[in-house]
Amino acid sequence: MGHGIAQVGAMAGYEVVLYDVDDTALEKAVARIRANLDKGVKLGKVETSVRERALAGLTTTTDLETAAAGSGLIIEAAPEKLDLKQEIFAELDRLAPGDAVLATNTSSLSVTRLAAATERPTQVLGMHFFNPVHIMKLLEIVRTGYTSKSAIASARTVGEAMGKTCIVVKDAPGFASSRLGLILGMEAIRMLEEGVASVEDIDTAMELGYGHPMGPFRLADLIGLDVRLHIAEYMYNETGEERWRPSDLLKRMVADGKLGKKTGEGFYRWDND
Repeated sequence: MGHGIAQVGAMAGYEVVLYDVDDTALEKAVARIRANLDKGVKLGKVETSVRERALAGLTTTTDLETAAAGSGLIIEAAPEKLDLKQEIFAELDRLAPGDAVLATNTSSLSVTRLAAATERPTQVLGMHFFNPVHIMKLLEIVRTGYTSKSAIASARTVGEAMGKTCIVVKDAPGFASSRLGLILGMEAIRMLEEGVASVEDIDTAMELGYGHPMGPFRLADLIGLDVRLHIAEYMYNETGEERWRPSDLLKRMVADGKLGKKTGEGFYRWDND
């Protein structure tokens, strides 16, 4: 997800510094960005000048202090682990300029708890992008009880420059999008377990019957079944509501390493060559 956010930021004309702890991960990220831009040019959806500007405006580093220096907006896209994100936010708070806005791309975790790891809670919010970032138009901006209007305005300005339609939601478990998407995905799995219909037919029902661009199983495979399981466990632990309890099937698939597109198999088999 991080490389996609970096791509749309650079395409919007911003100077973007992409950070990761691993050089190899950064090399792969830049290669994916370049491939996306090349494909866009080939299909006539991206102008050559935009491609060149984006690549020229993108730099990478494995040093967080270098990445944070001089930044006006920092968007964190680390794995969905609250303790890890809290550590990152505490470090960013120390390293980033005092007026910088700190955003998280979390799809479900408490933004308020991340803000509490900093001394600038009014400048912390969620910027939840959707995969693939360079195609999906929605940006879910998540406000806490402390987030300032100016921070929200800054996030909206950047989001709109990236070509996104922005919505603003309150910090609550699952926000708006993940909460609705998760409940649909979990019900689809229950239907599969009950033998109501096949994976393909359930997806087709939502795609053709309700106009969804992809059904719940294809979407789960794209997101990653491990990510979906983690969000379900988080929602269940936060609310205690039975509707969020992860299904045995989902837990078995994750335990077996069938995580979706990224591993080549989930509810579907994927050719990742």
